[in-house]
Amino acid sequence: MFVLRQVSKRYGEAVALAPLDLDIEAGRTSVVIGPSGCGKSTLIRLLNRLIAPSSGTIAFAGQPMTDDSAPRLRRRMGYVIQDGGLFPHLTARGNVSLLARHIGWDASRIEARLAALCALTHFPHSGLGRYPAELSGGQQQRVALMRALMLEPDVLLLDEPLGALDPMIRYELQTELREIFRTLGKTVVLVTHDMGEAAYFGDMLILLRDGRVVQRGTPEDLVRRPADPFVERFVTAQRGLADAIAEVGR
Repeated sequence: MFVLRQVSKRYGEAVALAPLDLDIEAGRTSVVIGPSGCGKSTLIRLLNRLIAPSSGTIAFAGQPMTDDSAPRLRRRMGYVIQDGGLFPHLTARGNVSLLARHIGWDASRIEARLAALCALTHFPHSGLGRYPAELSGGQQQRVALMRALMLEPDVLLLDEPLGALDPMIRYELQTELREIFRTLGKTVVLVTHDMGEAAYFGDMLILLRDGRVVQRGTPEDLVRRPADPFVERFVTAQRGLADAIAEVGR
């Protein structure tokens, strides 16, 4: 689905992403993971050309992603940014249907799609008239996901979509999101710093450090066959609840 060849991103002398070659396969969930500042969000913004690479080429579904082609190709991508990024002056309905109205969908088509998305994401249809400030954090994330899915995109890009939620809501949405991914069968690229979340969602993990790919593989590869000591430290540093309880009980 995405093919990156020698893609890099620099800001002056600062290297946000070192030159990399990367293939992201269609129909699978690829999770980009790593510590803060490693280049995760930079990579996902390069995929939909919200920012342009300093070097290299990116192709999406066999088509070069350029300044000229990006507006057209982005319509085939759904994007969920950190904290949802909802427009506070628009209702949930207004946020979700914004792009559909912009490209000329008629009212009946929009309403049918809204009903389908409410059912898919377990968002109450009665809540479509509310503004973001009137919604819970979990509801705001559902609205952001519905907006990303409105145009029935081929690929979903999600940049730490659950990072700001409390643990119980996050757990609930993780379960629902994975079911949605499986139901839709779309290509998904998700950014997180949480190894447990990455393993829960990911068919393929891409671990970054200082703007470089340290290891690409399945969750089992990273746990059982770490490519270098950093991978092992990163995995073991993220203790599960059971480990923490065992530590306290000693």
